[in-house]
Amino acid sequence: MRFSLPFAVVLASFALGTAASAGADIYRCKRADGTQHYTNVREQGRRCQVVVRASKKSRAKRSARKSPSTARPPTKRHPRDPERHTRYDNLITEAAQVYQLPHSFIRAVMHVESNFNPTVVSRAGAMGLMQLMPKTARSMGVSDPFDVRQNVLGGARYLRILANRFKGDLILTVAAYNAGEAAVDKYEGIPPYQETQRYVRRVLKHYYAYRSETSP
Repeated sequence: MRFSLPFAVVLASFALGTAASAGADIYRCKRADGTQHYTNVREQGRRCQVVVRASKKSRAKRSARKSPSTARPPTKRHPRDPERHTRYDNLITEAAQVYQLPHSFIRAVMHVESNFNPTVVSRAGAMGLMQLMPKTARSMGVSDPFDVRQNVLGGARYLRILANRFKGDLILTVAAYNAGEAAVDKYEGIPPYQETQRYVRRVLKHYYAYRSETSP
């Protein structure tokens, strides 16, 4: 199956200079021609509606970071297996080339889905690095969800299909990967599920962090 539609981030306000934090509000804004797009910055002169609101806890954290009197020095984390964050980069690069997706995007989804654990199984039955449900795995041609190459390529293929389905809209692609295409269609945007809204914010956070690492 060929995927000819380029993966374009159609959200002009989602640039590196305004990278979304995990707790950022996300707005749906209407342009003069009637089309809509999603952004993490309220745009002056346009009708914008909050569709994903940051939690009170997230707002409090951002306020604390802005206040010198209350801010605490950053805590250095020591993950048990720091190499896991780059262990599958070759597979991610292959999947990115095959399905014409940004490497940093696939990596961000993998980070949020499994934290780079190839053997994890969710309570719902999602499996492996890209947390493929059994039905999705079969439809993506994945015979062994715990084979890391099959899993990564299967997850990337599904992301590519969703990107085509939602005309390259990164936000809707991410939301559909978590909640399903039907839910995004039903609500004509990000579904009002707390889990999905948090998921979208987290993927965006890691996406822009990884993208900034590779920017010149």
